[in-house]
Amino acid sequence: MSETILHADADLKARHRKMWASGDYPNMVETWLTPLGPRLVEALAIGAGTRVLDVAAGTGNASIPAALAGAHVTASDLTPELLEAGRARAEAAGAELEWAEADAERLPFDDESYDVVMSAIGVMFAPHHQLAADELVRVVRPGGRIGLLSWTPEGMIGGLFRTIGPFAPAPPPGAQPPPLWGSEAHLAELLGDRVEQTSVSRGVLDVTAFERPGDFAEHFKRYYGPTIAAHNNARANGRGQDARADRAPRVQADAGELDGGAQRALLAAHGASSLPSDSRRASSSRTRSARRGRRCTAAITRSASGRGRAG
Repeated sequence: MSETILHADADLKARHRKMWASGDYPNMVETWLTPLGPRLVEALAIGAGTRVLDVAAGTGNASIPAALAGAHVTASDLTPELLEAGRARAEAAGAELEWAEADAERLPFDDESYDVVMSAIGVMFAPHHQLAADELVRVVRPGGRIGLLSWTPEGMIGGLFRTIGPFAPAPPPGAQPPPLWGSEAHLAELLGDRVEQTSVSRGVLDVTAFERPGDFAEHFKRYYGPTIAAHNNARANGRGQDARADRAPRVQADAGELDGGAQRALLAAHGASSLPSDSRRASSSRTRSARRGRRCTAAITRSASGRGRAG
């Protein structure tokens, strides 16, 4: 790899760290995202002695429940500030696990070293989807499981990214929109025949922490790194007024468009095979690794065949 490419990649990852450290993502987790982690852990049937890697773990929303279930957990993330918040959450919960700074596109872990590799709305934000998917497959053991929970393109978060896209910094070459991980077709393309898909389901996350849709929108503008980055970029390019007056109302409308009152955030719960009956609209799947060289889907799958990376 040339020095120029390495420098560009280092700059990209530095910008991603800064983005996720801005705002207050731990606050968002505590306010309304907490139910997602336990849902994924339950779907993967994680128990005592299971070796688990949580990729793009953030503050440990899935890692901590897995550790409390008796698993040997490594929580990895690109952003040190999120890992620090996760350590505090784990200590408060009485959970013991390892925390590691790691890039989802270049994981610093050995091949076939985990029984379960999972990610709850985390790995989907790695810009180069195929690189990240290949890493998930590489580090799970034959016969192991990969579980992914991702927002869908059709849901509120998918709408949010379409809305802020024109104001956000230009994506790097080869980058793809994060909500694509919530598409079953995209996951199948990323993971291919290296895994055997065992379950995919869709559900919704009911968000009841906000009295009005406008409060939900304000929450995103104040605390969510991608929204903050888009607004800062708009201001730097003389489009701050456009972002406030033209686009922000659309984000607010998107946030409250489903069923009024309680907002419903569509998600792809890849790995959540048993969602509550009132949460049947998120996409979920599971993968289990069987032989060397696995293909994984945003789901719960089993690794199948063909060592090496997808093209």
